[in-house]
Amino acid sequence: MESRNPRRWWILIVLCLSSLVLVVDSMALTVAVPRMTEDIGANAQDTQWILDSYILVFAGLLLTSGSLGDRFGRRKVMIVGLLFFGLASLAATVCTDPGEVIAVRVAMGVGGALVMPSTLSILITVFDEEERGRAMAAWSSVSMLGLVGSPVLGGVLIDHFSWHSIFLINVPVVALAIVAGLTLMPESKGPWQKPDPLGAVLSAVGMTALVWWIIELPQHGAFGGRSTVTLAVAAVALTGFVIWENVTPAPMVPLVLFKHRDFSGGSLSLSLVQIGNGGLLLVLTQYLQFVLGCSPVKAGLAFVPLAVTALIGNFAGAALTAKVGHRFLVLAGMLVMVACFALLTTVSADSGFTVPAVALGLLGLGAGLAMPAAVGALMGTIPPEKAGVGSALNDTIQQAGTALGIAILGSLLSSGFAREMPAGAPEEARHSIAGALAVAHGDSHLVRAAREAFTASMATTFTVSAIGVLAAALLATVVMRGGRARAATAPAAGTAAEDAELAA
Repeated sequence: MESRNPRRWWILIVLCLSSLVLVVDSMALTVAVPRMTEDIGANAQDTQWILDSYILVFAGLLLTSGSLGDRFGRRKVMIVGLLFFGLASLAATVCTDPGEVIAVRVAMGVGGALVMPSTLSILITVFDEEERGRAMAAWSSVSMLGLVGSPVLGGVLIDHFSWHSIFLINVPVVALAIVAGLTLMPESKGPWQKPDPLGAVLSAVGMTALVWWIIELPQHGAFGGRSTVTLAVAAVALTGFVIWENVTPAPMVPLVLFKHRDFSGGSLSLSLVQIGNGGLLLVLTQYLQFVLGCSPVKAGLAFVPLAVTALIGNFAGAALTAKVGHRFLVLAGMLVMVACFALLTTVSADSGFTVPAVALGLLGLGAGLAMPAAVGALMGTIPPEKAGVGSALNDTIQQAGTALGIAILGSLLSSGFAREMPAGAPEEARHSIAGALAVAHGDSHLVRAAREAFTASMATTFTVSAIGVLAAALLATVVMRGGRARAATAPAAGTAAEDAELAA
């Protein structure tokens, strides 16, 4: 048995820092958007592109960047991505118009796409099967802390400095991660294989078009006009990608992984969970600020129960995996998450914060148990030489699920709000609760109606979320194996023994 890397826990800190900077930037930016768009004179379309340009590039390049990591070295690709991200963040501090901000967000998307698959692929190559669960729990916990803490950090920075500080805070973290990565982290890569440029182009075009179509769902609907064209491009490109990857002798993405029950069950259940979770922060942040009247900083602090219980769930799950297996943890965690969404459906305009706080605690506990177990199960099926592209495939599925969840749940929230508002309400007040409060001008009846309409539509949204997570729980139970996921140790990709094992 190969000896363990004595620096493996230091390496984990580098990986956590690299993931953390991506999470913090994304969430803190949502708090900075109002101040930033006002300062640079951005209109609604500019604001949408500032937010969406990153996710479009990020999602489109994930598979290609995972393949690059396997080919040229995962540490090298991660550090190049960090450089891109850090330099773009630095450039954002001197932006003065929407076009410049959109350009740096595109560059940050490129950097993020290079970093994210490398972190998880390095983790599974550095840690053996015995320690991988604990390492993944720590990695997930840091990401969860960043997710919860970044709105608070963003609110504090905006209150005391300009919106540029949201981007400037990335630079020292990136610098520390690069230095630590170069000094502590070993290089790892897969065996050489012939490049697959057609697969890279088809995956980038298909994923970009798919995410673009998802983003535009609330505004333009699923079909009609530009939406139909975008969906058609996505369908053609992704279908072509699947066909090509199955016939080419050197595929960029080993689609044979989907024949493994733990990989297919884990990845598809994760995508359903992400659809259910996708709109949670968006919806609850609006509830806390517009219905309960919390400031951005207080709204961020309200998610502390989520972070605390997620930490408990992560480390409890890591300890229980060896005893009960991945499938049971995924099922138990997801059922707890279903209870969270069911509880949130009971929230009204007069509920206060107690019920959401309990629900967020349940969500953190459930996600802490289920998510690392599901990721651990599917990543344990990936051969080490395909760790980069396998990690990217997992990330891509989850990113698509998150984007689809935000689009679906955001659309349900908007349409439900308009339906619940009184017939005599002003037209501007029917689009969103923010619009209703802006035009209320002291009209207590309109304010009350808007808050009640929002909580009613929120209940519908969380009902759909509960159904999505319940479906994920059932899927995981039926498809995944009952025991622990075994780390794949095939010596080379594409061998007959490996293909037979994956198909079993």
